Amino acid sequence: MLTCVRTEDFTFELPLGQIAQQPAEPRDCALLMVLRFRTKTIEHRIVRDLPEILKPGDLLVVNDTRVMAARLFGRRPDTGGEVEALLVRPFSDRVWEVLFKPSRQARPRRRFIFDATDGPLPASVQFHAGGPVVLEFERPFDPASAGTVPLPPYIKEYEGDPERYQTVYSREPASAAAPTAGLHFTRELFEALATRDIERSEVTLHVGPGTFRPVVADDPRDHVLHAEHVTVPAAAAEAVARAKAQPRRVVAVGTTVVRTLEHVARERGAIEPYDGWTSLRILPGDSFKVVDALMTNFHLPKSTLLMLVCALAGQEFVLDAYRQAVAEGYRFYSFGDAMLLLPE
Repeated sequence: MLTCVRTEDFTFELPLGQIAQQPAEPRDCALLMVLRFRTKTIEHRIVRDLPEILKPGDLLVVNDTRVMAARLFGRRPDTGGEVEALLVRPFSDRVWEVLFKPSRQARPRRRFIFDATDGPLPASVQFHAGGPVVLEFERPFDPASAGTVPLPPYIKEYEGDPERYQTVYSREPASAAAPTAGLHFTRELFEALATRDIERSEVTLHVGPGTFRPVVADDPRDHVLHAEHVTVPAAAAEAVARAKAQPRRVVAVGTTVVRTLEHVARERGAIEPYDGWTSLRILPGDSFKVVDALMTNFHLPKSTLLMLVCALAGQEFVLDAYRQAVAEGYRFYSFGDAMLLLPE
């Protein structure tokens, strides 16, 4: 049963200097705080130690989405006024929902010209009613390469390789943000995990820009989560079903994997092949039907992601660990360090 939760109870003090502006290099040298939530113990390791920490037979489930080159810069041809559009989701190869800046410029039938990598990309506003903006572009384009990869708003200094904001196993470009827990993995680390009989499987959740929206409602159940597209292939469904039957631990790499697996289990009663949409939120008091353990980054205060982590491992224990992470100099958010939550 859901316990009484208040948004203000999921906060902590974070010095601005601990918001990571650069990724760890190499990827798997990031710090890893290991929380064993049944025994309430904490270890300080690095991501490269995962083959030693996890158990043979564990199933790692990752999110193989890829971030689109979704940020387009443009102008009004009549005035030269500069605008920006962030691709959110397609309705066709030419019609897209976007986040538009400045929003007051997005008036129906107004025309803009964006600077795509393959040349000028004209578009007109088809719809704007104070919320989403729908643009119709005058030609098809490839969202994987049309613009620039959007970084989170709190990363202000990074000018390096945009591939560092992609996982090494990313596949289909359809996300507005990276599944950041996966950024820590290298191909060599996956090889080391495989030699320890730690299996890997892939699901997909295309991350929307709402992942950065703060929870402003006093009761987080009043916070609107926009639907995101999820896919569980047959191979992943079979791998999870085998792990649960034997039983072996299902270790989610990232909160997006948790939401994908738990959504399907709630809707279908079991993990099976799935292609649909989820707006699942998980709060303290909710139960987990599939996921046993979680690797994730350190999240923003008062975020639904932090609430999900607290639901798995206990609110007091997790927030104490966050305060310890601050004191120990861990780096936070998308380019930051990681946390591994294990039952024991």
